[in-house]
Amino acid sequence: MRMVLSFQIKSCVHFCKIRGIHPLPEIFLKDTPNPVVSEAKFLGIIFDEKLTFKPHILNLKQKCVKTLNLLKILSNTSWGADFQSLLKIYKSLILSKLDYGCMVYGSASKSVLQILDPVHHLGLRLASGAFRTSPVHSLYVICGVPCLQFRRQTLSLKYYFRIKSDCEHPMYNRVLHPLFGTFYSNKKSYIPSFGHRMRLSIQDLDMENVDILAKEEETPPWT
Repeated sequence: MRMVLSFQIKSCVHFCKIRGIHPLPEIFLKDTPNPVVSEAKFLGIIFDEKLTFKPHILNLKQKCVKTLNLLKILSNTSWGADFQSLLKIYKSLILSKLDYGCMVYGSASKSVLQILDPVHHLGLRLASGAFRTSPVHSLYVICGVPCLQFRRQTLSLKYYFRIKSDCEHPMYNRVLHPLFGTFYSNKKSYIPSFGHRMRLSIQDLDMENVDILAKEEETPPWT
C-alpha cells in the first residue's frame, strides 16, 4: 500500500496553551516549509491552537442559522408542514449537525458551548409553533428533545461504552486509562480529557459497575 501526500493542501497547527510569545516550530515536508496556522479543519471539525473549539462552534452556529431559514419558511401557519414533519426536518438538517463531533468539541468551556443553545431553542420553537415567551423547559417536553448538554452527555457515554466493548479499539487504553489524572485534579480550571470527563459522568450516574459485553461477530449470510 502506497500513500501519497499532497503538497498543495498542507498546514500545521501548534497545539499549545502557553501564554505570551513563544517561537513556532519549523516543519519541512520534502524540503518544503509547512506553514503553521492558528486553526485547521479535520473531518469537519475545526481545531484551534488553544483547543477552545470556539471557531468550530461559531462556524457551526452560522451554518445552522442558515438552515433554520428553511425551517422558518416551512413553518408557515397557513400552508406549512405539520408539527411532526417540522420536528423531523429539524432533527435531520440541524440537530444532526449539532450532534456531529460533540464528543470532541464537548471539551469546550461552558460559556462557549452555550453559543449553540439559542439555535436549538429556535429550532424547537419553529417546529412546535410555540411563542417566544414560552419557557425553554416546556419546549423540551413538547418536542421530546432534551437540552444540548444532555444530548452531548448521552452521545459521549454511548461512544465511551462502544470503545469499552472493543478491546482492540485504537483509543481503548487512552479512554479507559486516561493520563494526567493528577494534573487535572490539581488544575480545576483546565477541562479534562474525554476519558476523565466520562469517568466523572459515570460516577455521577452510578454506572461504575456496568459491564459491557463484546459483540460477537455474526456469520456473514454469504458464508
